[in-house]
Amino acid sequence: MTSLNCEQVGNVRKNIFPAYKTLGVVFGGLVTSPLYVYPSMNLSSPTEADYLGIYSIMFWTLTLIGVVKYVGIALNADDHGEGGTFAMYSVLCRHADIGILPSKRGYSEEEPLLHEQSATAIRSSKLGKFFERSITARRVLLFMAILGMCMLIGDGILTPAILVLSAIDGLRGPFPSVSKPVVEALSAAILIGVFLLQKYGTSKVSFLFSPIMAAWTFNTPIVGIYSIIRYYPGIFKAISPHYIVHFFLRNKKQGWQLLGGTVLCITGAEAMFADLGHFSKKAIQIAFLSSIYPSLVLTYVGKTAYLINNVNDFSDGFYKFIPRPVYWPMFVIATLAAIVASKSLISATFSVIKQSVVLDYFPRVKVVHTSDQKEGEVYSPKNYILMVLCVGVILGFGCGKEIGNAFGVVIIMVMLITTIMLTLVMIIIWRTPPVFVRMFFIPFVIMEGSYVSAVFTKIPEGGWLPFAVSMILALIMFVWYYGRQRKIEYEMANKITLERLGELLAMPEVQRVPGLCFFYNNIQDGLTPILGHYIKNMSSLHTVTIFVTLRYLLVSKVDQRERILIKRLRPRGVYQCTIQYGYVTNLSLKGGEDLVTQVMRCLKQHIAMSTDRRSSVSTEEEIANLEAASSAEVVHVRGKMRFYVGDNASCFDKVMLRFYEFLHSICRSALPTLGMPL
Repeated sequence: MTSLNCEQVGNVRKNIFPAYKTLGVVFGGLVTSPLYVYPSMNLSSPTEADYLGIYSIMFWTLTLIGVVKYVGIALNADDHGEGGTFAMYSVLCRHADIGILPSKRGYSEEEPLLHEQSATAIRSSKLGKFFERSITARRVLLFMAILGMCMLIGDGILTPAILVLSAIDGLRGPFPSVSKPVVEALSAAILIGVFLLQKYGTSKVSFLFSPIMAAWTFNTPIVGIYSIIRYYPGIFKAISPHYIVHFFLRNKKQGWQLLGGTVLCITGAEAMFADLGHFSKKAIQIAFLSSIYPSLVLTYVGKTAYLINNVNDFSDGFYKFIPRPVYWPMFVIATLAAIVASKSLISATFSVIKQSVVLDYFPRVKVVHTSDQKEGEVYSPKNYILMVLCVGVILGFGCGKEIGNAFGVVIIMVMLITTIMLTLVMIIIWRTPPVFVRMFFIPFVIMEGSYVSAVFTKIPEGGWLPFAVSMILALIMFVWYYGRQRKIEYEMANKITLERLGELLAMPEVQRVPGLCFFYNNIQDGLTPILGHYIKNMSSLHTVTIFVTLRYLLVSKVDQRERILIKRLRPRGVYQCTIQYGYVTNLSLKGGEDLVTQVMRCLKQHIAMSTDRRSSVSTEEEIANLEAASSAEVVHVRGKMRFYVGDNASCFDKVMLRFYEFLHSICRSALPTLGMPL
């Protein structure tokens, strides 16, 4: 009995405590949505029946999208603990040959397989075979994954702006003399402070995040219950879906347009899936079902009960329904909760940017890890661009309603993309029976498609912003992808084979000089064409030469034992080293060791354990030669290849490749992160 009790206590600690911590990281955007939902709606002389219909829509949106889709289904479509649209894309790429870039595909037969890649042995489904045959279908799938990432970045621009602006707007209730420009200036100042503190990380103050969000999560429903009792005790009848039908029959086109405001009630639900790598699935499910979902249901129903008795107060924000005795405590909690949620969403945005950079779908920018324990705690020194956009949204739009119009476009597009990719996962990977696939796909596409059609009407009223940002980011990603693909095609067509390397080294004018050379190679199968130019121009190659390749894999993390792969090549003293990374892996090497130290250690281990003796040199002599070379000198060689765009190139290639060259000229190399002295 005692051991059973101890086991039960251990399980509680294992799930409950992480569930509590999710309040400060995962659910900040979702649980603070009551701050701006009703003010974002373009209501005109609403009636009691209108409010009952609106609440019924929000209740079923939270239930179907939040509980059924994300908690019940999407959290199971993880990539070894990582979530989000690109995690689903990576899973699909591993279970069917539907990737695009050659560098993202499988391993050669001579190389060890990652444990994560074992699932590729599963026989492809009919849909998987269709994607394998159709390059157009694969490009559309990649575009959806890229668009999902771009929309999440747009989310990181809009959410902090609308949250802080809505929270600080509470000053105007007690102090009518406080003007909107003052509120906007204060909100902008707070956001600037949040961005400036981003580089210091959150390890010293993160222990405050969950208590602040817990205070918000558990206090707002209490106010909601008070509002129900005081204003409309029978409000829960609005749960009946027939109020939705009556709402649309009565309001027709206006009711359909109001969907662009009601969709904001589910803002942040996508973070449940996107932030899956920070917490376990069980912790997120427990937190949502036991606290977040009940809190939102009670807060929205309480707010609706108040508005039924005060029909014209919808535009005055969240604070009108707060009782006067607790107004200031709730204002403080709301402001702190908005700051915490903004901080978490900004970190999540940097994490998305980092993932796209690691996977080579975005120009390389410097990303700094602010925590040794949490890989998701990242920061980019280029964050001033994101900061300017956030502050610009506040000062440019000013009105929470216009920001809400822009916000709705981002949210529902990400959710629709998630639904489509989830359906592909069900068919290709899970092999879900067709009847269950239809039961999922048809209702959610109809519901989310209705939301999409409604928010598209908001494009002239602010919805253009996320489209503009997303399309610019998507254009940059596509140009970068296209340029990288063309460069890889050239390198593969002109690669140096081992036979050709042997011929070059056999030339009488080529000498093997003492020393250790790290030669950086971009392709997986073969050696870069730059090597031929190097040997011909230098007429030499070091006695020990290690060709180093960075391989970015469509997996979340790579086991430390398989992160550095060593392979002996045929010419004496020539080795191949592959450094492998997943899309959430910290690029810095383990234990603070530099590149030379770790590669040398792994190379010695490989030589000592190798049974492949291709020459008469003994193991001891080979290790001695390696140490002698490293003692003589260590040099790093990295070639830089540029496109020559001739007059006979197509207009498309001229534009795309010149834009790629511009991006390449201003982005940084990934090698300094590894300790390479460049």
